[in-house]
Amino acid sequence: MTIRAKLYVAILLTVIGPVITIAVALHGMDRLGQRFDEVQNRADRRALALDLKFGVTDFNGWQTAYGYDDGASRPRFEHSVRKFRTDFASARRELTDAREKRLLTEIRSRFDQFMTLDDVAYSALKRGDAARVKQIFLGPELRLFDAMATRSQQLAQYEARGATATERAFDKSREDSRRGLIAVALGAALVIILLLVTASDIARMALESHRVRR
Repeated sequence: MTIRAKLYVAILLTVIGPVITIAVALHGMDRLGQRFDEVQNRADRRALALDLKFGVTDFNGWQTAYGYDDGASRPRFEHSVRKFRTDFASARRELTDAREKRLLTEIRSRFDQFMTLDDVAYSALKRGDAARVKQIFLGPELRLFDAMATRSQQLAQYEARGATATERAFDKSREDSRRGLIAVALGAALVIILLLVTASDIARMALESHRVRR
């Protein structure tokens, strides 16, 4: 390659090098931003599923408690139920794919049955019919709780798998961006080397021309 050609190539790469670097950096940042939003969204979905899982266990525990302390824990049970209803409404708004909808529908169906039987049990408790309360709590209510706990666990596991997959995709995008920037940096290093070689050739020619004139 002639010195003139080297010089032209060096000038061209010097001009387009920063453009390529900026383009690669912006593309990488955009992809990382999108992936990060996906990671955050999946984390929020997982948190909603875990809230439901905890809520099912919590209100069932307080129901059992008020059945054995003559209703003293009933306000705590009612508070737990209200919290679960709020969390469930949030989950219905945010978890909208087919599997999520199916699991939420099954949870809601069991929950409605659970609350219907709870009204019956609480009425029996107020009448002093402890045997009827025990029959409900240790029979159909326990089965409904098991069904809700199973579905909420399945939902939590599903969301956890989705979150893990999204986190892996984010890590891959971050690694791809890092490799892209390394490639650009190596290209910049080659440009610098080419400029140095060209400058050396120009200097050598200038010295030779000077010696010839002398």
